[in-house]
Amino acid sequence: MLIDTHCHLHDREFFTEEQAEAMLKRAWDAGVKKIICIGTNHDDSLAACDFAAKHKNVYWTYGVHPEGASEIVFSSAGLEFLNTSYAGAPVAIGEVGLDYHYDGYDRKAQIKLFEKMLQLAVDSNLPLSFHVREAFDDFFAVTSNFPSARGVVHSFTDSKKILKRILNETKFYVGVNGLATYSTLPTPPLDRILLETDAPFLTPVPFRGIINESAYIREIAMWLSEKLGENFEVIERETTKNAEQLFSF
Repeated sequence: MLIDTHCHLHDREFFTEEQAEAMLKRAWDAGVKKIICIGTNHDDSLAACDFAAKHKNVYWTYGVHPEGASEIVFSSAGLEFLNTSYAGAPVAIGEVGLDYHYDGYDRKAQIKLFEKMLQLAVDSNLPLSFHVREAFDDFFAVTSNFPSARGVVHSFTDSKKILKRILNETKFYVGVNGLATYSTLPTPPLDRILLETDAPFLTPVPFRGIINESAYIREIAMWLSEKLGENFEVIERETTKNAEQLFSF
């Protein structure tokens, strides 16, 4: 069994309902038996919730992406549905974090939102899906104030030095997706890896140039098997164990 721990199949900006249904079938046929749809703002999280409610073994998260930090007023009182949703509670808070890639982002607003989302996760006993881009110094500083927080650094794109800090200073997992199959990113140890697609983005080799989907988790696992010199079954077993341990499903 394989698990796609990060995708956006629920987002109708990218997929029609018919496309999403076809992609789910292809994923099941490829041995991907659990899928997590990631929320990026309030409405998108509700869409992920609705999509999960209609499909067995599809899960959802509640998150506000850092690029929207200056546009929202966050109120934890408005999130009571997290524990009462007909789709069940979310399996994580995310994606949330810090993104300093583009000029003009309000870093103070991002940090304030990130702190609130971390507190929400801790209070709800949920893990987090972290989006971090060119902001790791502040990421480490903020998360150090939440020592019980647990989660995964989604789509890691930084240096060996930063990866070493994640591995040594935190207990967070690291998301490995199609980007790893066509880049020179450092590879985490197997006991800290979660597989993800980030579909529709970051399509792995050999499918570059077409839209990404959850079935391609198998391609990422095959690449990782070759990269680490492990049997495919070992990659499958260990990454599934990691995901089930973090997300408690």
